[in-house]
Amino acid sequence: MEIMGKKTIGEYVAKDFRTAAVFSKHKIDFCCKGNRTLEEVCQKKGLDNKLIQNEIISVLETKNDTTTDFNSWDLDLLIDYIEKKHHRYIEEKTPSILQFLEKLCKVHGERHPELFDINVLFNIGAGALAQHMKKEELILFPYVKKLCQAIKENSSIEQPHFGTIENPIAMMMDEHENEGERYSKISQLTNNYTPPEDACNTYKVAFLMLQEFEQDLHKHIHLENNILFPKAKEIEKQFSIL
Repeated sequence: MEIMGKKTIGEYVAKDFRTAAVFSKHKIDFCCKGNRTLEEVCQKKGLDNKLIQNEIISVLETKNDTTTDFNSWDLDLLIDYIEKKHHRYIEEKTPSILQFLEKLCKVHGERHPELFDINVLFNIGAGALAQHMKKEELILFPYVKKLCQAIKENSSIEQPHFGTIENPIAMMMDEHENEGERYSKISQLTNNYTPPEDACNTYKVAFLMLQEFEQDLHKHIHLENNILFPKAKEIEKQFSIL
């Protein structure tokens, strides 16, 4: 039990994504701040460490044949999945959510002024995520794929203009944390995505879309912060860079 408390949140979720439900239940950030140990988080938030460990054990001991083991994937395959699944999701869902929020502000903004703050936060996040994904797709991800290819071919690669992969990864993780904080505010403003009593169907659908968007973002960031980035840094150390 003591050893469990020393593992990071990200390590648990990387091993078995089903444990993310345990952390979400206790309002523990497993993606943007997944580098903290369970013991550290419990002390800071005043949570029962043994209780959470028991819940994690219960999840891990339950037979499961459906959860995808992303931790075993080659990094180039994981990158393709992130781009086609999560980047594409953001690109497809963002315009619809923007339209819904704009409509809510016009129709319900007078009675629910928090909608204006939610709208502003989502708009800022949409722009930031678009830029963030382009940096990954044009700079970081291609370099990781070059690393993977070099390992397979037992060859060297030229040093990238950013020096070492530590630099763009640090930037991406900072931006992930910014998004995590932004959606934490949105969650608070929406009362954890609970529509008010006078909410119309558009209101309910908009909140549901926001909630699903945040959930997808959490998994997206988890795959990068807790699996892709640490492994990419280890791969870079395995061979010489010209």
